[in-house]
Amino acid sequence: MTGAIWNLLLALAWVVLSGDFTGLNLMVGLVFGYITLVLIEPQVPALGGYSVRLPRILRFLGFFIKELLLANLKVAFDILTPPWHMKPGVIAMPLEARSELEITMVANLISLTPGTLSLDVSDDRKVLYIHAMFLDNEDELRRNLKEMESRALELFR
Repeated sequence: MTGAIWNLLLALAWVVLSGDFTGLNLMVGLVFGYITLVLIEPQVPALGGYSVRLPRILRFLGFFIKELLLANLKVAFDILTPPWHMKPGVIAMPLEARSELEITMVANLISLTPGTLSLDVSDDRKVLYIHAMFLDNEDELRRNLKEMESRALELFR
């Protein structure tokens, strides 16, 4: 978190010193701030891997936005074009996530994606029960959800 704060402070300093108070200039400041932090990170242990975490977060956001758009299109198409093709069902997905934060993050990401809803976590916190709107191919759905879980866990580990 320290790296993100420093990046924002450097970007704001860039905007103030340049005198151009626009969103584009703030983005330029964020890029230059990131480059600066990458260069000084070996000498400043408090930054703690910021240069590695930020690209992971951006890749995950890109992946999740793509999945979100595809799921929205699939649900919208099914609703707008009769007959409906949905085959709802519940699956049990083994979890790689172990901490409460990781499990909560994975469950919320699944619930945010249209067509899926996290229902419950087993008492031993090793299985997540998920309701799916389209359960045509259970293996493919489980594979897609496991990919989302593994990408989300990369942010924590």
